[in-house]
Amino acid sequence: MPMAGKGMLLTSMDIDAAHEAEFNRWYDREHLGERVAIDGFLEARRYVANIGKPKYLSLYSTETFEVLDSPAYRTALANQTAWSKANINRFKNMIRAVARITISHGVGRAAALGIVRLRPGGGKDKLRAALDPLLDPADLDGIISMHLIESDPALSKPLTKDAEASNPGAGDWFVLIDATSVHAVPKASARIVENAAVKPLVVTNGVYRLLFDLAKSDLHAH
Repeated sequence: MPMAGKGMLLTSMDIDAAHEAEFNRWYDREHLGERVAIDGFLEARRYVANIGKPKYLSLYSTETFEVLDSPAYRTALANQTAWSKANINRFKNMIRAVARITISHGVGRAAALGIVRLRPGGGKDKLRAALDPLLDPADLDGIISMHLIESDPALSKPLTKDAEASNPGAGDWFVLIDATSVHAVPKASARIVENAAVKPLVVTNGVYRLLFDLAKSDLHAH
């Protein structure tokens, strides 16, 4: 954007159809507002898959990476409401990435999100350098901004009961592509997933539509 803040929490999950209406109600009416209210959190966005899995995805921006391991955030996690606990216990296939924003080009947020998940392996500095020019949206119509977030393997654990299970993806990276429509995403994604240095590291590649965006300033507008 360059993206506001330096930290990002990415969560993604599936939910059974029987509980989906309540899950969406909880996310819209309680969960996003509760998270954005935490000291150091700047905004939250939630998405639904156009192409990709899991079906639901949320991004939370924080002023610094350290906010995501702060006493304020840990207190919030330890004091979930009964409604939160009920919904979190129903999450399936959960991804929870506590990440640093390491590359950010362009300005603004858009209606669609492309997301490419990478498993970096050893040469991280080399990979980051290879990705940097690929994440410049200047010559891509409909692409507003592009970013790289890098998960912290020690902090990236699901909130569900399988949190302690071994997680080979805990250190994964995610390329985020902010696009004005889902149709603009494939060309930008292809630049990354077809790159010779990057292609062997791609785990998944999806396209999501924005459902709801909530900024800290919105909470104080009432």
